Amino acid sequence: MKSPVIVSQAFSVGFEYPVVFTRGVFDASNPVLRDALTRRADDRRRVRAALFFDQGLCDAQPRLLERAKAYFTAQGERLELAAPPAALPGGEKIKNDARLAWKLTRRLLELGLCRHSAVVAVGGGALLDAVGFAAALAHRGLRLVRLPSTTLAQADAGIGVKNGINLGGVKNAVGVFAPPFAVVNDFDLLKTLTDTDWMGGVAEAIKVAMIRDALFFRELERSAADLRRRDAAAMEKTVLRCAELHLAHIRGSGDPFEQGEARPLDFGHWAAHQLESLSKNRVGHGAAVAFGIRLDTLYAWRQGWLQEAEARAVETLLDACGFPAWHSALDRRHADGRFAVLDGIERFREHLGGRLTITFPRGIGVGFETHEVDIAVMTRCLEDLRAASRGAAQ
Repeated sequence: MKSPVIVSQAFSVGFEYPVVFTRGVFDASNPVLRDALTRRADDRRRVRAALFFDQGLCDAQPRLLERAKAYFTAQGERLELAAPPAALPGGEKIKNDARLAWKLTRRLLELGLCRHSAVVAVGGGALLDAVGFAAALAHRGLRLVRLPSTTLAQADAGIGVKNGINLGGVKNAVGVFAPPFAVVNDFDLLKTLTDTDWMGGVAEAIKVAMIRDALFFRELERSAADLRRRDAAAMEKTVLRCAELHLAHIRGSGDPFEQGEARPLDFGHWAAHQLESLSKNRVGHGAAVAFGIRLDTLYAWRQGWLQEAEARAVETLLDACGFPAWHSALDRRHADGRFAVLDGIERFREHLGGRLTITFPRGIGVGFETHEVDIAVMTRCLEDLRAASRGAAQ
């Protein structure tokens, strides 16, 4: 047999996108969105764009579509609407409907968008994920500009490189890595959030502080009451710092598309994703992440990785932010008595493949990775949290 002929191939592709923080993005005098859409365009050409809005956001801010149309009219020398702005279902509803993703992809093609056109997605993380997935499929990738409208999306979900939908009850089972063309965070979009969604981004802030930034954790302790009473300045500061830490990881980790075994910024997420599935998404991502942090912090203390005072500080912060310590969906067990949420450990491994790799804290502000979970200890942690929540309710 002849020796194989091997032609080695290797190349690098650079990605760059701005993440802009502003207010009043659709005010006619605000150039931020125009500049984001046209930053690689010839000055003589107008950029065509299709706009998709989260229906929940439109319900809360009824004039938003009208304002968006007026903005494009005012910026008509550089921008052109490919069609009137459209509203789509928000939340996990849009991510759970694969047919909707294909319908949206077809719509982008029908509008005659090309790879120099843009898709603008305005809404929460789920809508950004689904629209981003469709944009990445059409013509192998249209320019996606995200306008996150929740604290969680502005601080985390809307600024990264992932897009995807759910399938078969598995969160983000289908998707692509496709960096956005730009991200514009408009703090004014946060004003009409429910209290639950307002605090959702704080859970992600606590997560990243726990494994990356002890000073940020202490700041969250000091600002917890202000955040919960909807102090806008406190939330803007929290969102900005959380976003900076997430972007620093994407930029400097050496693995932005998660080709390795680890997802270092997904502390607490193996349980969070499983809780979302068990609850059929009645538990939102922020509250689910808060529970995952609480559970994995308790486990880290029992394993000797955290001091008791540190574990108590995390518990106190989560309580101060109003995150529940237990959800009824967590009571579900298999026939052998095993907590169903523990299935999330294997699902977490499958999502990347290779060895199980989970991030835990080794002191506040420091994360490390382990490849094993002691199921007996984790079960004890679940039992303790369940018992404590029931005792508190009595």
